[in-house]
Amino acid sequence: MSEKYIDINFAKLDTDRQNRRGASEAVFCECKTNEQLIKIFTEFKNKGQNVIGTRTSKEQAENLKKVFPEIEYNEQGRIVTLIQKPVEKLGEIAICTGGTGDIPVAEEAAETAQFYGSNVKTYYDIGVAGIHRLFDKIDEIKHANVIIAVAGMEGALGGIITGLVDIPVIAVPTSVGYGSSMKGLSALLTMLNSCSEGMTVVNIDNGFNAGYSASQINKLITRGK
Repeated sequence: MSEKYIDINFAKLDTDRQNRRGASEAVFCECKTNEQLIKIFTEFKNKGQNVIGTRTSKEQAENLKKVFPEIEYNEQGRIVTLIQKPVEKLGEIAICTGGTGDIPVAEEAAETAQFYGSNVKTYYDIGVAGIHRLFDKIDEIKHANVIIAVAGMEGALGGIITGLVDIPVIAVPTSVGYGSSMKGLSALLTMLNSCSEGMTVVNIDNGFNAGYSASQINKLITRGK
């Protein structure tokens, strides 16, 4: 067994990631059995680390909670967290959605960003179909260090917000939409081809990566590095 990871046969847990990257390894819960998840969470808990699990079903969360009563579960974001050490939250990240249907991905981003040490404010259902809703909130949104724009359908929200601010924007395409949205591909292509310079784009429905990256940026800005 390496000092830098724990080999439990079906997984090799990167327990050194906290030291190496300043953030613990995330557990992708989808496709794992309840027994596997309990074993993984047990090992991380024994190391004294906080644990975050992504894409966690309600059934998986309920089984984990039987063993770890302190676990918190965000059903919309499908995020489960086990906090052993208090997390200092810095700065501010604004998370915006085009519609209500994008909220599950936004909640994944929000829970992730908070787990990794950022304060979060959410602005839901401010998409381009009623763009005055965005304009009503834009001055407040500009107080953030980083903005996450989550949108399906044609995915225009990220480019519009980027054109209005001087703040880093991370765009997240979602699989929300009718047939020609192609399960998020249309939104992804819109975001990748945006003429609003400086917008970063993550994969379809990848709220976790958006929240993680935004938290890294936010902490660097807050600490003045």
